[in-house]
Amino acid sequence: MSINSISSYCVFILINSSYILTICEISSWKNHEVQNKGTASGKEASHFPRMSVKYVSILLLLLQLSCCFSSGSCGKVLVWPMEFSHWMNMKTILDALVQRGHAVTVLRSSASILVNSNDESGITFETFPTTSTKDEMEAFFMYWLNKLTNDVSKDALWEYFQTWQKFFMEYSDNYENICKDLVLNKKIMAKLQESRFDVVLADPIAPCGELLAELLNRPLVYSVRFTPGYTYEKYSGGLLFPPSYVPVIMSDLSGQMTFMERVKNMLWMLYFDFWFQMLNVKRWDQFCSEVLGRPVTFSELMGKAEIWLIRSYWDLEFPRPLLPNVYFVGGLHCKPAQPLPKEMEAFVQSSGEEGVVVFSLGSMITNMTEERTNVIASALAQLPQKVLWRFEGKKPDSLGSNTRLYKWIPQNDLLGHPKTKAFITHGGANGVFEAIYHGVPMVGLPLFGDQPDNIVYMKTKGAAVKLDWKTMSSADLLNALKTVINDPSYKENAMRLSRIHHDQPMKPLDRAVFWIEYVMRHKGAKHLRVAAHDLTWRWKTLCRALEKREWWCFPWGP
Repeated sequence: MSINSISSYCVFILINSSYILTICEISSWKNHEVQNKGTASGKEASHFPRMSVKYVSILLLLLQLSCCFSSGSCGKVLVWPMEFSHWMNMKTILDALVQRGHAVTVLRSSASILVNSNDESGITFETFPTTSTKDEMEAFFMYWLNKLTNDVSKDALWEYFQTWQKFFMEYSDNYENICKDLVLNKKIMAKLQESRFDVVLADPIAPCGELLAELLNRPLVYSVRFTPGYTYEKYSGGLLFPPSYVPVIMSDLSGQMTFMERVKNMLWMLYFDFWFQMLNVKRWDQFCSEVLGRPVTFSELMGKAEIWLIRSYWDLEFPRPLLPNVYFVGGLHCKPAQPLPKEMEAFVQSSGEEGVVVFSLGSMITNMTEERTNVIASALAQLPQKVLWRFEGKKPDSLGSNTRLYKWIPQNDLLGHPKTKAFITHGGANGVFEAIYHGVPMVGLPLFGDQPDNIVYMKTKGAAVKLDWKTMSSADLLNALKTVINDPSYKENAMRLSRIHHDQPMKPLDRAVFWIEYVMRHKGAKHLRVAAHDLTWRWKTLCRALEKREWWCFPWGP
């Protein structure tokens, strides 16, 4: 087939080492065949559409693999994920890596809840059998979620954190069994060894990624929001958290502390350092030592992480010290709003000048009591705004005509809609960052984890009102919504945080991808690790003791 017989052509333009494909001058295949009917060239032309599709597919593949041409090679990424919102964030990074031509393999157990092996995004899923089932894992999480949100009050601190401790001990045992099912599976491990991955990307909340990286002798990169009390960031990552001005996560304190709050923050640090355990440390130390055939601690394996990608940013956080191998990537999932479904858009537009309120307590909350749902519905019914409420369960008796219930909502698109006036949220990091991204003030009903801290941070920065969802009345919720909607300072502060978020030299997702590729290019990032990792345990113990003594004096202030 001669080039002259083709009535369509493709042009490649090389710009900044990336191929941009432009397909132009596309004519009708039918006319082309009619013009060439009965001729040898016409016979050849009848095959042209099929062949051209094949060629275009190859060219588009070359476009997708542009990172290969610019950096020399594409990499192989092995992923050890966590479930729920953690997986949603991880998936965003993985999709970006796939788009840049990297081969991404996600390890998932047969008991995985949300990590779907039928996903068609270009990610490869390697499923290994485990003794637990999906139903058992889901029941485990739902049981403890219900207990922490409905049965225990955070005002009863001792009972509350004892409940958390019981959860984490059982959680630790579950993940130890899952990890054993993986690393003791000779067939799977042999396959992983043969694959020769360039990097292991893991979430430290799901232990095992660090042991996997050690067994495969591959560099480790973490994607994490936080560990309880920042314990592992501090003792495995080497990060500094001076309690005189850095609030301990899960303490419900902000970066603007009074004298007594600093004392309280110091006590929280001591509690998480010496009492609370996210994992059954002795069992994990023993397990890792047995698998590796040498004495080792789990914390030591975590300390080998080359890069920590922390899902936070200065629009949410208060200033604190970081290290050269620690990067904030908070809001990496945020993006400009897309058009709403027609029915939903019509409902939003029907709100007129009053606008709408978006209400969601995240993907995990489906167990609200009827009493609480009716308290909330009664408050919403008194608003002049229309309300879109993500809700599963029995329809509240007090539901107003201005409120519509949805099992799912396009939260990011709603928050980016010009008619959205406020966001009622549980304070999960994903939702908070989307509200910041779009400049929407919040009413926070935090439930557990880092949610109370996130809302306290937003309240301190003037972009949110915080309520206790277990004790609030309809009047409390109504007044909070009126405050953030009618007091212009809340919108102004939300927009100020939005400008801070957008004013970055590199988008959070691009930053995450860059540092993963950086580790692949350099086969690690040990030149960014501080010497604190090389100190003996005696020096570490002495330094930590001196730190405690030093920071004990700091709460008194100047």
